[in-house]
Amino acid sequence: MYSKTRTEGYMKNFSELDKLSTALREAEAILIGIGAGMSTSAGFSYSGKRFDDNFRDFSTKYGITDMYSGGFYPFETLEEYWAWWSRMIWLNRYDCPVGKPYKDLLSLVRDKDYFIITTNVDHQTQKAGFDKKRLFYTQGDYGLFQCSKPCCQKTYDNEEFIRDMIREQKDMRIPSALIPHCPVCGKPMTTNLRVDERFVQDDGWYRARRMYEEFLDEHKGRKILFLELGVGMNTPGIIKYPFWRMTAENRKAIYCTINKGEAYIPSEIRGRAIAMEEDIGETIEALTDNAI
Repeated sequence: MYSKTRTEGYMKNFSELDKLSTALREAEAILIGIGAGMSTSAGFSYSGKRFDDNFRDFSTKYGITDMYSGGFYPFETLEEYWAWWSRMIWLNRYDCPVGKPYKDLLSLVRDKDYFIITTNVDHQTQKAGFDKKRLFYTQGDYGLFQCSKPCCQKTYDNEEFIRDMIREQKDMRIPSALIPHCPVCGKPMTTNLRVDERFVQDDGWYRARRMYEEFLDEHKGRKILFLELGVGMNTPGIIKYPFWRMTAENRKAIYCTINKGEAYIPSEIRGRAIAMEEDIGETIEALTDNAI
């Protein structure tokens, strides 16, 4: 059933890969939960060489060691704040290709009844071509601004603003004239990322949540595969814990987690679960190469 060119690691884990292949083929629906590990597998690491190549000046001046922690740095001015964030957003949202694991995943589930819930904010699923009506971005989007107050539940596309900031920034500062302000109240804008209670959930967010809930209702009690890709323990209450609970409640369900070095299955669902501590991209490629 599988190619002879598969790596040594996959030959060792053949049984789990075979179980996942069967589960994908037999499932009436697939609910996919995507976390940061998926984009890391695609090469979009927030640390190491990629960080050093793009943020060496911030690292030297402020002691910032990676992109994630840098997002919480208390910059003294908005000019510095937006120099950092424009570079962060540009690198991870606009000036990046579609990761191969996302493209491979689309080819794997394109003709199936699927839905994706993700805590990622890099827009990779939409860039890869997944149906927008089958996506729920729970934690926001690098491509959106919101009021920092916030005065209303609105978000604003930011590509033009970010492009100008990238072009005009110098010495880790943007010109004051480029600081974005809310068109409603005039307060400074901020990123539409869930970091505190001020996160804006706009009409698009609520629409996506309704579609997610409708998908769950429609497939309740049916043969569903809960496929978890790169989800860690940072915010387990959004994807991981609900997937465990829904698998436990549905005797026809199967749960699969793929997360290098972090795959875990609770004892309550161990008989209907698959855990693969493999690279996500390589695992998906192995599945697509062997045509389920």
